[in-house]
Amino acid sequence: MSKKPNRAYPPRSGSREPTGPVWLYGFHTVAAALANPARVRRRLLVTRNALSRLEEQVGAPVSDAEILDPRALSRIVGQDAVHQGVALETDPLPPGDLKDLGEARLVVLLDQITDPHNVGAILRSATALGADAVITTTRHSPVESGVMAKAASGALDMLKVLTVVNLARTLESLGEDGFLRLALDSDGDAPIEEAPRATKLALVLGAEGKGVRPGVKAACDHTVRLDVPGPIKSLNVSNACVLALYAGSRLLD
Repeated sequence: MSKKPNRAYPPRSGSREPTGPVWLYGFHTVAAALANPARVRRRLLVTRNALSRLEEQVGAPVSDAEILDPRALSRIVGQDAVHQGVALETDPLPPGDLKDLGEARLVVLLDQITDPHNVGAILRSATALGADAVITTTRHSPVESGVMAKAASGALDMLKVLTVVNLARTLESLGEDGFLRLALDSDGDAPIEEAPRATKLALVLGAEGKGVRPGVKAACDHTVRLDVPGPIKSLNVSNACVLALYAGSRLLD
Protein backbone atom coordinates (compact mmCIF):
# COMPACT_ATOMS: atom_id res chain seq x y z
CA MET A 1 0.00 0.00 0.00
CA SER A 2 1.81 3.10 -1.21
CA LYS A 3 1.62 6.33 0.74
CA LYS A 4 2.36 9.89 -0.23
CA PRO A 5 4.14 11.85 2.51
CA ASN A 6 3.77 15.52 3.25
CA ARG A 7 0.18 15.76 2.08
CA ALA A 8 -1.60 19.09 2.49
CA TYR A 9 -5.37 19.29 2.66
CA PRO A 10 -7.68 22.23 1.96
CA PRO A 11 -9.98 23.59 4.66
CA ARG A 12 -13.31 21.80 4.89
CA SER A 13 -16.53 22.49 6.70
CA GLY A 14 -17.10 20.42 9.82
CA SER A 15 -19.41 20.16 12.80
CA ARG A 16 -17.18 22.08 15.19
CA GLU A 17 -16.35 25.73 14.57
CA PRO A 18 -12.59 26.30 14.67
CA THR A 19 -11.11 28.54 17.28
CA GLY A 20 -8.40 31.00 16.46
CA PRO A 21 -6.04 32.38 15.75
CA VAL A 22 -3.41 30.12 17.33
CA TRP A 23 0.36 30.15 17.60
CA LEU A 24 2.19 27.15 16.14
CA TYR A 25 5.84 26.75 17.02
CA GLY A 26 8.85 24.53 16.41
CA PHE A 27 10.67 23.87 13.13
CA HIS A 28 8.78 20.78 11.93
CA THR A 29 5.40 22.21 12.92
CA VAL A 30 5.89 25.60 11.30
CA ALA A 31 7.57 24.22 8.17
CA ALA A 32 4.64 21.83 7.58
CA ALA A 33 2.15 24.65 8.14
CA LEU A 34 3.97 26.92 5.68
CA ALA A 35 3.91 24.11 3.10
CA ASN A 36 0.14 23.71 3.47
CA PRO A 37 -1.71 26.09 1.11
CA ALA A 38 -4.80 25.80 3.30
CA ARG A 39 -3.08 27.66 6.12
CA VAL A 40 -4.01 31.30 6.71
CA ARG A 41 -0.62 32.86 7.41
CA ARG A 42 -1.06 35.81 9.76
CA ARG A 43 2.34 36.45 11.31
CA LEU A 44 5.65 34.60 11.15
CA LEU A 45 8.21 35.22 13.88
CA VAL A 46 11.78 33.89 13.90
CA THR A 47 15.01 34.53 15.70
CA ARG A 48 17.95 35.56 13.56
CA ASN A 49 19.74 32.27 14.21
CA ALA A 50 16.66 30.22 13.28
CA LEU A 51 15.87 31.92 9.98
CA SER A 52 18.38 30.07 7.80
CA ARG A 53 17.39 26.70 9.26
CA LEU A 54 13.71 27.43 8.61
CA GLU A 55 14.46 28.41 5.02
CA GLU A 56 16.41 25.17 4.63
CA GLN A 57 13.43 23.13 5.90
CA VAL A 58 10.91 25.04 3.78
CA GLY A 59 13.20 24.90 0.76
CA ALA A 60 12.67 28.53 -0.16
CA PRO A 61 13.52 32.03 1.08
CA VAL A 62 11.24 33.36 3.82
CA SER A 63 10.76 37.05 3.12
CA ASP A 64 7.88 37.97 5.42
CA ALA A 65 9.34 36.84 8.75
CA GLU A 66 9.69 39.25 11.66
CA ILE A 67 13.05 38.94 13.43
CA LEU A 68 12.83 38.84 17.22
CA ASP A 69 15.20 37.86 19.98
CA PRO A 70 14.41 34.56 21.77
CA ARG A 71 13.07 36.23 24.93
CA ALA A 72 10.62 38.38 22.99
CA LEU A 73 9.42 35.32 21.10
CA SER A 74 8.92 33.41 24.35
CA ARG A 75 6.83 36.25 25.76
CA ILE A 76 4.47 35.94 22.79
CA VAL A 77 4.05 32.16 22.55
CA GLY A 78 4.56 31.34 26.22
CA GLN A 79 7.59 30.78 28.42
CA ASP A 80 7.04 27.00 28.46
CA ALA A 81 6.73 26.67 24.68
CA VAL A 82 9.69 24.90 23.05
CA HIS A 83 9.59 27.18 20.02
CA GLN A 84 13.15 26.61 18.68
CA GLY A 85 13.15 30.23 17.54
CA VAL A 86 10.19 29.85 15.15
CA ALA A 87 6.48 30.67 15.56
CA LEU A 88 3.55 31.14 13.18
CA GLU A 89 0.25 32.82 13.99
CA THR A 90 -2.46 31.14 11.93
CA ASP A 91 -6.12 30.21 11.85
CA PRO A 92 -6.90 26.61 12.84
CA LEU A 93 -7.77 24.28 9.98
CA PRO A 94 -11.54 23.67 9.88
CA PRO A 95 -12.21 20.01 10.66
CA GLY A 96 -13.26 17.69 7.89
CA ASP A 97 -16.10 15.20 8.15
CA LEU A 98 -16.80 11.67 6.97
CA LYS A 99 -17.43 12.63 3.37
CA ASP A 100 -13.76 13.66 3.14
CA LEU A 101 -12.57 10.12 3.84
CA GLY A 102 -12.22 9.29 0.15
CA GLU A 103 -10.45 6.01 -0.67
CA ALA A 104 -9.02 5.53 2.82
CA ARG A 105 -8.04 2.02 3.90
CA LEU A 106 -6.58 2.59 7.37
CA VAL A 107 -8.18 5.01 9.84
CA VAL A 108 -7.92 5.69 13.58
CA LEU A 109 -10.91 6.77 15.67
CA LEU A 110 -10.42 8.48 19.03
CA ASP A 111 -13.10 7.97 21.67
CA GLN A 112 -13.03 10.95 24.05
CA ILE A 113 -9.24 11.34 24.15
CA THR A 114 -8.90 14.91 25.39
CA ASP A 115 -5.22 15.37 26.20
CA PRO A 116 -3.66 17.50 23.42
CA HIS A 117 -0.24 15.90 23.94
CA ASN A 118 -1.70 12.43 23.38
CA VAL A 119 -3.75 13.50 20.38
CA GLY A 120 -0.76 15.24 18.83
CA ALA A 121 1.43 12.19 19.39
CA ILE A 122 -1.26 9.98 17.83
CA LEU A 123 -1.41 12.22 14.75
CA ARG A 124 2.37 11.97 14.42
CA SER A 125 2.36 8.17 14.74
CA ALA A 126 -0.63 7.80 12.40
CA THR A 127 1.17 9.82 9.74
CA ALA A 128 4.42 7.92 10.18
CA LEU A 129 2.70 4.52 9.99
CA GLY A 130 0.63 5.26 6.91
CA ALA A 131 -2.86 5.90 8.29
CA ASP A 132 -5.15 7.80 5.95
CA ALA A 133 -7.14 9.73 8.57
CA VAL A 134 -7.79 10.28 12.25
CA ILE A 135 -11.42 10.72 13.30
CA THR A 136 -12.39 12.60 16.46
CA THR A 137 -15.68 13.85 17.88
CA THR A 138 -17.13 17.34 18.13
CA ARG A 139 -17.20 17.02 21.92
CA HIS A 140 -14.59 15.61 24.28
CA SER A 141 -11.67 16.18 21.93
CA PRO A 142 -9.11 19.00 21.96
CA VAL A 143 -9.21 21.91 19.56
CA GLU A 144 -6.12 22.78 17.57
CA SER A 145 -3.44 24.42 19.69
CA GLY A 146 0.29 25.02 19.75
CA VAL A 147 0.70 22.21 22.29
CA MET A 148 -1.10 19.67 20.12
CA ALA A 149 0.62 20.84 16.93
CA LYS A 150 4.08 20.63 18.55
CA ALA A 151 3.37 17.07 19.72
CA ALA A 152 2.20 16.23 16.19
CA SER A 153 5.50 17.55 14.75
CA GLY A 154 3.95 18.64 11.45
CA ALA A 155 1.39 15.84 11.11
CA LEU A 156 -1.49 18.25 11.69
CA ASP A 157 -0.84 19.62 8.19
CA MET A 158 -0.14 16.25 6.56
CA LEU A 159 -3.02 14.04 7.69
CA LYS A 160 -6.78 14.19 7.29
CA VAL A 161 -8.34 15.00 10.65
CA LEU A 162 -12.09 14.44 10.51
CA THR A 163 -14.71 15.38 13.09
CA VAL A 164 -18.01 13.57 13.62
CA VAL A 165 -20.88 13.99 16.06
CA ASN A 166 -21.47 10.35 16.98
CA LEU A 167 -18.67 7.77 16.92
CA ALA A 168 -20.97 4.72 17.08
CA ARG A 169 -22.96 5.86 14.04
CA THR A 170 -19.73 6.65 12.24
CA LEU A 171 -18.54 3.11 12.88
CA GLU A 172 -21.79 1.78 11.47
CA SER A 173 -21.18 3.81 8.31
CA LEU A 174 -17.61 2.55 8.09
CA GLY A 175 -18.87 -1.01 8.43
CA GLU A 176 -21.28 -0.46 5.54
CA ASP A 177 -18.30 0.83 3.54
CA GLY A 178 -16.37 -2.41 4.12
CA PHE A 179 -14.17 -1.51 7.07
CA LEU A 180 -13.20 -4.10 9.65
CA ARG A 181 -13.73 -2.28 12.96
CA LEU A 182 -11.47 -3.16 15.88
CA ALA A 183 -11.82 -1.67 19.36
CA LEU A 184 -8.62 -1.76 21.44
CA ASP A 185 -9.06 -2.90 25.03
CA SER A 186 -6.64 -4.45 27.53
CA ASP A 187 -9.29 -7.11 28.20
CA GLY A 188 -9.96 -7.78 24.53
CA ASP A 189 -11.11 -11.23 23.43
CA ALA A 190 -7.99 -11.94 21.34
CA PRO A 191 -4.66 -10.37 20.37
CA ILE A 192 -4.93 -7.92 17.48
CA GLU A 193 -2.71 -10.21 15.41
CA GLU A 194 -5.48 -12.82 15.40
CA ALA A 195 -8.13 -10.48 13.94
CA PRO A 196 -9.42 -11.34 10.46
CA ARG A 197 -7.71 -9.97 7.41
CA ALA A 198 -9.42 -7.05 5.70
CA THR A 199 -9.21 -4.66 2.78
CA LYS A 200 -10.07 -1.70 5.05
CA LEU A 201 -9.38 -1.27 8.75
CA ALA A 202 -10.69 1.10 11.44
CA LEU A 203 -8.90 1.10 14.82
CA VAL A 204 -10.72 2.59 17.83
CA LEU A 205 -8.77 3.89 20.82
CA GLY A 206 -10.30 5.08 24.07
CA ALA A 207 -9.20 7.48 26.76
CA GLU A 208 -6.84 6.20 29.41
CA GLY A 209 -8.76 4.87 32.39
CA LYS A 210 -12.19 4.84 30.72
CA GLY A 211 -11.19 3.04 27.55
CA VAL A 212 -13.55 2.65 24.61
CA ARG A 213 -17.14 3.27 25.72
CA PRO A 214 -19.53 0.28 25.65
CA GLY A 215 -21.77 1.76 22.96
CA VAL A 216 -18.80 2.47 20.72
CA LYS A 217 -17.37 -0.98 21.40
CA ALA A 218 -20.70 -2.54 20.45
CA ALA A 219 -20.49 -0.87 17.03
CA CYS A 220 -17.19 -2.66 16.32
CA ASP A 221 -16.68 -6.11 14.83
CA HIS A 222 -14.16 -7.27 17.43
CA THR A 223 -12.57 -6.14 20.68
CA VAL A 224 -8.86 -6.91 20.60
CA ARG A 225 -5.90 -6.42 22.89
CA LEU A 226 -2.21 -5.67 22.60
CA ASP A 227 -0.21 -8.45 24.26
CA VAL A 228 3.09 -7.19 25.66
CA PRO A 229 5.78 -9.35 27.32
CA GLY A 230 6.77 -7.11 30.24
CA PRO A 231 5.28 -6.83 33.74
CA ILE A 232 3.44 -3.59 32.88
CA LYS A 233 0.50 -4.56 30.69
CA SER A 234 -1.05 -1.15 30.04
CA LEU A 235 0.38 1.50 27.72
CA ASN A 236 -0.08 5.21 27.23
CA VAL A 237 -2.72 5.61 24.53
CA SER A 238 -0.32 7.21 22.07
CA ASN A 239 2.12 4.31 22.50
CA ALA A 240 -0.73 1.83 22.14
CA CYS A 241 -1.65 3.56 18.89
CA VAL A 242 1.81 2.90 17.46
CA LEU A 243 1.62 -0.83 18.21
CA ALA A 244 -1.99 -1.10 17.02
CA LEU A 245 -1.19 0.60 13.71
CA TYR A 246 1.90 -1.53 13.19
CA ALA A 247 0.04 -4.76 13.88
CA GLY A 248 -3.16 -3.65 12.19
CA SER A 249 -1.50 -2.64 8.94
CA ARG A 250 -0.37 -6.25 8.58
CA LEU A 251 -3.99 -7.38 8.51
CA LEU A 252 -4.63 -5.45 5.31
CA ASP A 253 -4.84 -7.32 2.02
